[in-house]
Amino acid sequence: MRTLVSFVISTTIFGSSLWAGTEPPAPWNIGPPIDDPIYTPAELVASFRRAFGYQHGRVWHAKGIILEGEFTPDSHAKALTKASHLQGAGCKVMVRFSNFSGVPTIPDNDPLANPRGMAIRFELPGGASTDVVAHSYNGFPVSNTDELHELILALGASGPGAAPPNALDSFLDSHPVARKFLIEQKIPASFATIAYYGVGSFKFINALGQAHYVRYQLLPEEGEELLNQEQAQKQSANYLMDEIKARLAQTPVTFDMYAQVAESNDKIKDPSIPLPDNRKRVLLGKIRLKNVTANTPEEDTALVFCPANVPAGIETADGMSSFCSKVFRLSADDGRAVPIAGN
Repeated sequence: MRTLVSFVISTTIFGSSLWAGTEPPAPWNIGPPIDDPIYTPAELVASFRRAFGYQHGRVWHAKGIILEGEFTPDSHAKALTKASHLQGAGCKVMVRFSNFSGVPTIPDNDPLANPRGMAIRFELPGGASTDVVAHSYNGFPVSNTDELHELILALGASGPGAAPPNALDSFLDSHPVARKFLIEQKIPASFATIAYYGVGSFKFINALGQAHYVRYQLLPEEGEELLNQEQAQKQSANYLMDEIKARLAQTPVTFDMYAQVAESNDKIKDPSIPLPDNRKRVLLGKIRLKNVTANTPEEDTALVFCPANVPAGIETADGMSSFCSKVFRLSADDGRAVPIAGN
């Protein structure tokens, strides 16, 4: 298994680069503070560029497609939070589906295209916005941003010429959750037929001041439709991009957006540990996507999603969200920090 995982990932990286209620009761299991990392956002950007080759713009989830539609909140959402987009009125949304990796030309059926990304921008009154960033795996390969930096460095050091056990082998031996993350990825038949899960936890505060910790889930209304490895290899290099365009030309795409609510013994700050399946889910609303935007390079560069871009009634509850927001801004335009609209 060691050799297989290392070979698939390392050869893909280097080959693709060439193509260039009430307040929850104490004690909450918040865990040790991880908000003071050793490595900076700029260093994480540099490690991604070492692994994937230098590319203009996003250092991961570089290949994507932008859609637009509307969000309609569910009446149950206001019991959890006073956030404006989760009250009575709906709002416009922009969604970017994407492939993992920092290579903008990566084939959609490449193993390194997993997990898939779904980033959502909710447009609020007065020009403000709020974002949700999710991917197609319930969990994260590592516990914090320092470990993410080490994982990406290991990927970059484990090319075809590296003798086993290479740096990636060693990292996976000491990080079984990361190995599980790599092995258990699903291959979607469509961006519209796979579930997405928010990375990190958030504190929801309602109008009464009551708080709950939650994680996002975005479930396709049509259910999941997946491919096996053999089926995936028969698809074209742009099958997901082409399929979502054709699908939207015929019918809208709908996702149910849920908040999965943590209990007092859940580990809130560790994104690598998903909440148990039996935790309560509250429907926040429906995302209904209607059409594809122009998808110009300029539009894609300007649209920077940041999970720490939250309104009153929502707070980040772990270090991953705020750190990765800085990474996304830095990498969006070759290191020039990009402001968020309305902030």
